[in-house]
Amino acid sequence: MTQQQPIVVTGGSGFIGRALVSALLKSGRQVINVDNLSYATRAWPPFQPKLQSQQPAQYQPQALINLAAETHVDHSIRQAAPFIQTNVVGSGTLLAVTTQWWQELPLAQQQQFRFLQVSTDEVFGDLGQLTDQRFNEQTPYAPSSPYSASKAAADHLVGAWARTYGLPTLITHCSNNYGPWQHPEKLIPCMLMAALNNQPLPIYGDGLQVRDWLHVDDHVRAIIAVLTRGDVGQRYVVGANNPMTNLSLVQQLCDELMLVKPKSQGHYRDLMTHVSDRPGHDRCYALDASHIQQSLGWAPQVDFAQGLKQTVAFMVEQLPNQRMGQHV
Repeated sequence: MTQQQPIVVTGGSGFIGRALVSALLKSGRQVINVDNLSYATRAWPPFQPKLQSQQPAQYQPQALINLAAETHVDHSIRQAAPFIQTNVVGSGTLLAVTTQWWQELPLAQQQQFRFLQVSTDEVFGDLGQLTDQRFNEQTPYAPSSPYSASKAAADHLVGAWARTYGLPTLITHCSNNYGPWQHPEKLIPCMLMAALNNQPLPIYGDGLQVRDWLHVDDHVRAIIAVLTRGDVGQRYVVGANNPMTNLSLVQQLCDELMLVKPKSQGHYRDLMTHVSDRPGHDRCYALDASHIQQSLGWAPQVDFAQGLKQTVAFMVEQLPNQRMGQHV
């Protein structure tokens, strides 16, 4: 891939998209950010609201990275329609538009082009409990929520376009991301904001649901590695091998917050409150990222304790001016 040809990023104003576009620009690449600026986005960097069928041919991009998606599980449970529309219908439309102009490219450019679908570990369903078992590239899909089902459907559409039309595709499956600029509906910023406002910290059920936490910068490095060196038609599981319970995460967050902004009385942990569990809540996600590590040389670089420390410090500065959300 040459740095002269731009890369189209859909959803480039979201949490992960912002970090990805920033990294691509810093590396000297040209980026076309296509984003509809929904509630969970920030109007940065320069963007356009729609991708028309004639535009890719005009720009001659070397790749398209699809990050555009509705992502909040709780929202999908309350109202699934926007997730079906954006994640399923939107992905199908994007694939159709992309294929239309891709087929008109010279053969050499067709072969160099990549369509990278950024998916999630949630399409694999529930491990039940933390054991030696891990999700990997061969794990069958078994989504539990409307959100994860919509992402699974999008992945299947990508696979169908690759088989039917020969579109050169790649898919990544990431674990839970964290880091600066995350929308306050997500777990870490949601808990931080509640704690800073001396409000209850709601823990679903017993709080022993296990998630693997991946710093957004490590995720971005994985996306770029897959885009530039990944094998067409392959899927890559991206995780930090850092599984922990939601309860443990919130406890660590409270402890770190006490160091950054000590509470005048008591401890932030005193605000932790158990609430009714989410319907269909997956018990455990854990990933085996050995394939991407061995084949592409990618490995997470951000230690979780240090990443959490930096994230808390950043968000303490930013969150007081943002609105409360709900977590996943």
